[in-house]
Amino acid sequence: MEYVPFGRTDLKVSRLCLGTMSMGSSAWKGWVLDEPAAVPLLRQALDVGISFFDMADWYSTGRNEEVVGRNLLKMCARDRLVFATKVFYPMSADPRDRGLSRQHIAASIDRSLARLGTDYIDLYVIHAFDTETPIEETMEALHRTVQAGKVRYLGASTMYTWQFAKMNHLAERHGWTPFANMQCQYNLLYREEEREMFPYCLDAGIALTTFSPLARGFLARHGATQRTEHDRYQDYYGDEIDQEIARRVREVAVRRGVTPAHIALAWVAGSSYPNVPIVGAMKPWHLEVAYQALALRLDESERAYLEAPYRPRDVINDQNELRRPRALHPG
Repeated sequence: MEYVPFGRTDLKVSRLCLGTMSMGSSAWKGWVLDEPAAVPLLRQALDVGISFFDMADWYSTGRNEEVVGRNLLKMCARDRLVFATKVFYPMSADPRDRGLSRQHIAASIDRSLARLGTDYIDLYVIHAFDTETPIEETMEALHRTVQAGKVRYLGASTMYTWQFAKMNHLAERHGWTPFANMQCQYNLLYREEEREMFPYCLDAGIALTTFSPLARGFLARHGATQRTEHDRYQDYYGDEIDQEIARRVREVAVRRGVTPAHIALAWVAGSSYPNVPIVGAMKPWHLEVAYQALALRLDESERAYLEAPYRPRDVINDQNELRRPRALHPG
């Protein structure tokens, strides 16, 4: 496994990050793996050299952090692991137990640390942009987590570039900790971050992590799975252009003698915008494919062929917006 610098931080991370939304409690979502089934996947991830693990307090309502943190710390020394977790989404019916207010961040960071079984988090990510809390309040509260030694670096996810830039600008103006990472959706069917977010991050030295490299499984699907049957985000993808791109992925995969998942992930990993793909896994072969895809290099003609049908789409700026990103210029 290759290890790469993480933006301008002092972190070095594995070339793949394991997304662990699928680990925690099946009582939260039917497709989530309970602890006994999750542990072998965590061991396999370590065995192939993955050191970077992405979590969220919202996943399995806290159980995700407990399962992942506890078991990884039994298998590996803390200083060899890079833990990322997130804050924003509701953790209970209490209206104060959500968002990016000073109160919620202060409570959430302590609860996450307790569940993970560690005294610091390498990367603390806001899961979305909070339109109900002043940006200054959020950035100051996040800065305090860093000052207290509870967090090393800050990240953000799923928002407009102007929102992200404004938050960083306010942090710098006040002498607070700016964001060192942007986590966003990126795949052959959704490339809108190439327009503004990626160039901004590249210019500012902000590390990129990308999720859903298989477009919620659409680019690698072999029929419905338990997750796709329960995943409310499936409506994001599936129009005629998406189907044509998926067909081309399959065509290139046949020519290369690999699976469509290899091709889709190799395209993300080989982007001209350096990024660390976040890959999910529910079965051992999922991790094997992800690891193998890193060594697969698509040539310029293959990339051009896969990209040709794409058209601009609506920007996804909030994971709660469940409408399909429509084509802005369908003609």
